[in-house]
Amino acid sequence: MTLMKKLIIISLFLLSQINCAFAQNLSDDERMEWWREARFGMFIHWGLYAEPAGIYKGDTVRGNAEWIMDKLDIPIAEYEQFAAKFNPVKFNADEWVSIAKNAGMKYMVITSKHHDGFCLWDSEVTDYDIMDASPFKRDILKELSIACKKEGIKLCFYHSITDWHHPDAQAPLFPNYNAGQRDQSVSNPNFPKYYENYFKPQVKELLTQYGEVGVMWFDGEWIPDYTTEMGKEMYQLILDTQPNIIVNNRVDKGRNGMKGMNKEGNYVGDFGTPEKEVPETGLSTDWESCLTMNNTWGFKATDHNWKSTEVLLHNLIDIVSKGGNLLLNVGPTAEGLIPSPSVERLKEMGDWVKVNGESIYGAGLSPFKKPDWGRFTSKQGVLYAHIFDWPEDGKLLLEGNIKVKKANLLSGSGKKLKMDTVEEGTIIYLPKKAPDAIATVVKLALLENVK
Repeated sequence: MTLMKKLIIISLFLLSQINCAFAQNLSDDERMEWWREARFGMFIHWGLYAEPAGIYKGDTVRGNAEWIMDKLDIPIAEYEQFAAKFNPVKFNADEWVSIAKNAGMKYMVITSKHHDGFCLWDSEVTDYDIMDASPFKRDILKELSIACKKEGIKLCFYHSITDWHHPDAQAPLFPNYNAGQRDQSVSNPNFPKYYENYFKPQVKELLTQYGEVGVMWFDGEWIPDYTTEMGKEMYQLILDTQPNIIVNNRVDKGRNGMKGMNKEGNYVGDFGTPEKEVPETGLSTDWESCLTMNNTWGFKATDHNWKSTEVLLHNLIDIVSKGGNLLLNVGPTAEGLIPSPSVERLKEMGDWVKVNGESIYGAGLSPFKKPDWGRFTSKQGVLYAHIFDWPEDGKLLLEGNIKVKKANLLSGSGKKLKMDTVEEGTIIYLPKKAPDAIATVVKLALLENVK
């Protein structure tokens, strides 16, 4: 047998093993299990918009930098010129994945294609991609898929339904390529052609070229010509291709604005997507808040309004306490670097998660009301008290219906804490000084299981 035949047989065997893995259908709860366990993921908004970094011909875009093409009305031909400049020579997939892993993140969602239409992989149906239109000539998604697999991070894809570049997505509306966003009464008769001949084939590429994908994360479903029938068909196409994947609710038309949860009706999608918002209370369905570290998703040179590590950690804890996931965004530069303020905050978050991850991973909605001093998360009969405001007298009062068997600090040596039962509830006696000024966690073993 020749070497070539041996390689072909090995390749076919490996492909059959991948297909078998995809074919092991899971129940809906089983599909969601890893995601509910993970609780913390990295969002990456990266594309041609990193090149102008929010500024074009002296004008600074108001709001999100990745919308610069639309917000500053840059003609398609002019915007295409950014592709010839986009050469992120400092991009290092291993470094990005390492930053996410060290932050305690378990999955990564990257913009395979944003609304501007530029693709970060070598797409077979367009030349408007990283391999053909830019000098970089490297498949970003392939390199990330290899790095993620090596480190045990789930790779996921954000993919825009809206496309300001493709002629059938915006024709005959040119030059107003985003008319459907600005005026929902505007109709594009060519959109079904774009959907069939471009959008669907690209989704198939993403699902067949990079191994097992954790999540398909859609956006841009607001285009009036994208219908709920298309959404349901797309959802089924995805599950037929990778039966164990998860798909967000923006694949369909049910999302209720930035609040992210579906309106009443028959819509598909596995989880809701609040954007730059955190629900006031817990929800009975799966959801994930996507949040920025500063004000924008894509890199914007003038946006230095960075949230503190304290705020970001409190966001994570608050979200988990309400049964959700946090998808925290980074916007890399045109060179391919995650901005240093993001890296610094992610490292500090990771330091906290290394000590207190037990209270985050696999934890969820607290059955008790939100305390004034912090938040509760719960898991398997254990309640985790995250203390944001340390009591000056060192006494933590738990309300009367919380029956505690044992209390320990998660930080340090896991010191056992003394308790007293009083008329108002249970007092936990804390150290005089908080072991962690941002959020100290007390593990509370309950007399009755938390459900």
